[in-house]
Amino acid sequence: MREIVHLQAGQCGNQIGAKFWEVISDEHGIDPTGTYHGDSDLQLDRISVYYNEATGGKYVPRAILVDLEPGTMDSVRSGPFGQIFRPDNFVFGENTVYSPGHHLPFCIVDTLLHVCSL
Repeated sequence: MREIVHLQAGQCGNQIGAKFWEVISDEHGIDPTGTYHGDSDLQLDRISVYYNEATGGKYVPRAILVDLEPGTMDSVRSGPFGQIFRPDNFVFGENTVYSPGHHLPFCIVDTLLHVCSL
């Protein structure tokens, strides 16, 4: 079975990603707390492609949210489905680590690889 790790990067990526998780959660019958409230067994078919099943029957998106500024993450967390994400899947840095070549700093890349392996 395929499993997808959804990577959202930057302000735009996180805004689009937040909407993506709202839509896909609605399609699968997952509420903002991660609980299944669907009305068809088809909604749970292949749900493990995008979600991990956690304790208590909760579904958690297999996603990593990245930005160099924590403000974007705060916006996602306070959004309609912000509580569905695992707190350790938010990766952010500071403005001062933004490299002149506009490349993601190596320290954040190492963190991303670590989070992906969890």
